[in-house]
Amino acid sequence: MLGGVSPRALPSHHRPALLGLAVAVCLLAPAAAAGAASVSSNWAGYVATARRSFTSVSGVWTEPALSCTPGREGYSAVWVGLGGYGEGSRALEQAGTDADCTRSGHASYAAWYELLPAAPVSVRLTVHAGDQLVAAVTISGRHVTFGIRDLTSGARFAKTVRASVIDASSAEWIVEAPSACASEDSCRTLALADFGQAAFAHATATAGRHTGPVGDPAWSATALELQQRSLLPGSAGGTARRPQASVVLGVPSAASPGSGAFSVGWQEHQLDSELPPAPTLPGGPA
Repeated sequence: MLGGVSPRALPSHHRPALLGLAVAVCLLAPAAAAGAASVSSNWAGYVATARRSFTSVSGVWTEPALSCTPGREGYSAVWVGLGGYGEGSRALEQAGTDADCTRSGHASYAAWYELLPAAPVSVRLTVHAGDQLVAAVTISGRHVTFGIRDLTSGARFAKTVRASVIDASSAEWIVEAPSACASEDSCRTLALADFGQAAFAHATATAGRHTGPVGDPAWSATALELQQRSLLPGSAGGTARRPQASVVLGVPSAASPGSGAFSVGWQEHQLDSELPPAPTLPGGPA
């Protein structure tokens, strides 16, 4: 919990306009390639772009089992969505789940959907670690349909809302480090929780009348690797202690050409030197 507000009380993924201190999720833009993946400070997974607008995106994932440590808060979100990737984008339609670690070392899970620029909406669907979930976002004209189903428990949620602004220029399958925003222009990325591994399956999208997996040749897919600087307890000798730099990573695997299956793995490594900050643009903290 941050500032007395639950981690997914008011998430926002693009230029959040929130009251008080609430947890949000900010957008990133494409960054310079690092190996086979672009790098960001808050997104890990895949983004697809195409010449034609997307009309739907869906994916199945297994809710990660967090490794929480007392005294160390952590936050994560797993979702599928449309839009919000291009620089200058003003809309993002998405649905997913949260897995967060409290300072006391307990894990909490929740489901939600969001249609920016409107406020996020919590979904009354109980989520547990290890549950298999499927989420979909579909656009028809100005109407957006969100669907989340827990395949393990059988619980499901669906809702159609009218949007004033829609972005369908990209499709995403993402594990994210949320952000805390004091205002629309003042955000900071939160520590990514140790989620171990988030496994996606049947990650597909539809553009025009064509439906295909992440790596379908009908569109261009970009792998995104999350890189986040962190601090680890260290020792300066004797009883004096000082923080040591580390880097937390969210690393996507290669996507299966046929099924669109891939995973995102959490890693943490101690650093011997300073790591250049990864980008969090547009709409994210500087």
